[in-house]
Amino acid sequence: MNVLTLSRGWSSQRYNGFSLIEVAVVLTILTVLLFGISVPLTAQVESRRLDDTRKQLEQANLAILGFVSAYGRFPCPASNTSNGLESFCTSATGACTPTTNIQTHGRCSNFYDGFLPSSTLGLTPLDGSGFWRDAWGSINNRVRYAVRELTFTVGTTTYSRVLTTTDAANDMKAATMANIIGVGASPRDLLSVCKDGAAVTGFDCNNVPNTLTTQAPAVVFSLGPNASTTGGTSIHESKNIDGNQVFIFRDREAGAGEFDDVVSWLSLYTVFNRLIEVGRLP
Repeated sequence: MNVLTLSRGWSSQRYNGFSLIEVAVVLTILTVLLFGISVPLTAQVESRRLDDTRKQLEQANLAILGFVSAYGRFPCPASNTSNGLESFCTSATGACTPTTNIQTHGRCSNFYDGFLPSSTLGLTPLDGSGFWRDAWGSINNRVRYAVRELTFTVGTTTYSRVLTTTDAANDMKAATMANIIGVGASPRDLLSVCKDGAAVTGFDCNNVPNTLTTQAPAVVFSLGPNASTTGGTSIHESKNIDGNQVFIFRDREAGAGEFDDVVSWLSLYTVFNRLIEVGRLP
């Protein structure tokens, strides 16, 4: 074999495969392409979860309206141990011992820091403990629900827990729509939904520009994608889990003012309209 023959053999071997440089270039191109594809796919997945969760909250609101139409009251929120059933206090006053037995006095164990009573409402699918999870699906992503503990006095008559009681002398029909709204007096404060948690003072949005409503009888919400990590540490998100009647709804935001909660609420007037339609009001 001469030198020319060897040279031709090497050339043949060289062009029958790829050099390391060529392989590296191909891998780099594939990595760039895959990254370029994965980013919009991730965004699409998050967008779909957000849309699905919003639809869930709409479905929850319809189920609550159906319950109010059937029973003339709002369901109590579930506690974290009630397996998705309504949770009441056994007594009308004093220390609260939770029970899933319906109580005439209407005192819920978790008016402002409970969960959607999805088992009571017949919603599916439920997790192993009877709760409804949002589209992000972690155990911390159970759909939450709050209802106003509404008690007020008109003249010499006191109406107790008007929105949740099964006592006919205290329920919405007995109290009347005008008194629930506060017509002729200061508007009755129900649940407040505000734009900015930093502006909130006590149980109030603090000013008109920060106020979306002060008359929501019920709020349904999800803690969003960060439920299993930070959950609600920003000034805005923390207001949704601090156990009072003020909630925050705002555009999604990252950083120090993070907000990714998904929040929905019922209109008191929508509830009145539904109760009039089914003959429970006026």
